[in-house]
Amino acid sequence: MPVTSDAAGAASVLPINSLETPRFCGVPTFMRLPQATSLDNLDAAIIGLPSDSGGPYRTGARFGPNAVRAISVMLRPINPYRGINVFERLRVADVGDASVVPGYQEESLGRLEESLRSLVDAGVAPFSIGGDHSVSLPGLRAVAARHGPLALIHFDSHSDTWDKYFAGKRYSAGTPFRRAVEENLVSPEHSIQIGMRGSLFQTNDVSQSLDLGYEVITTDGLFEMGIPAVVDRIAQRAAGRPAYISFDLDFVDPAFAPGVQTPEAGGPSSREALDLLRRLHGVNLVGCDVVELNPLYDGPAQTTALLAATVMAELLALRAATGS
Repeated sequence: MPVTSDAAGAASVLPINSLETPRFCGVPTFMRLPQATSLDNLDAAIIGLPSDSGGPYRTGARFGPNAVRAISVMLRPINPYRGINVFERLRVADVGDASVVPGYQEESLGRLEESLRSLVDAGVAPFSIGGDHSVSLPGLRAVAARHGPLALIHFDSHSDTWDKYFAGKRYSAGTPFRRAVEENLVSPEHSIQIGMRGSLFQTNDVSQSLDLGYEVITTDGLFEMGIPAVVDRIAQRAAGRPAYISFDLDFVDPAFAPGVQTPEAGGPSSREALDLLRRLHGVNLVGCDVVELNPLYDGPAQTTALLAATVMAELLALRAATGS
């Protein structure tokens, strides 16, 4: 584990240098970061949330965290869009995966929350890799317990604000952001959902988010406004509050992200999605997740996994640049 000391003398950790040790050597961790043996002196931690018990159709997102780790060796520590070496500013380690109870949704959510709370209670921001989108609920529970109601910034092609799913079940990949409002985990008047599109189960699939207090920018609205205007609107909406970003990979068009649970045609390209993230500003990021990667549908090129890893790297860079 490479170790350096910052100006205050606190230990900080750096990824393995891939110019010295080949990428195919060693146990995969996110971006070749050290695997944590302690939470001391960490600012943020990568944690896998390998649960897909809330997925209504394509299962397999439980394999997402390790698929992201495997391809993340391709990424490098310097973020040229923000002009920083992320890991010289931010002390990060990979803490492995939270435990789950496969097939038992509420029990799995409880275990995920327990693992995430251990990070948050130690002052470490969780940077989570899912898993289906139900894993956002324990993430929000853990982070809100420390910071209070959060500004949610949610990228997705679906609102995930339904009330119930299949025989009246309240906890699924389609319900976390309704439960989050009901549990006072998010401040909806400071929160925003971006990217909704496609066919609907019912006419109020999007308006139900508005009724809860969220602002919604559909995919059509995103392209009509333009990325800079959307970025400014996100900053205005989240201003002054601790923020949580949830990035569902089906926000991106399936031509660029085929390996997802619920693909939706007609979305932004991977370049457009990354451009949006790289322009984000004024966000006090205290936790985040990247979810819904299903490597069983991604193919040998690992296209969606690479996008997921890149999105997470951009979120780390956002945190490092803002000094939250």
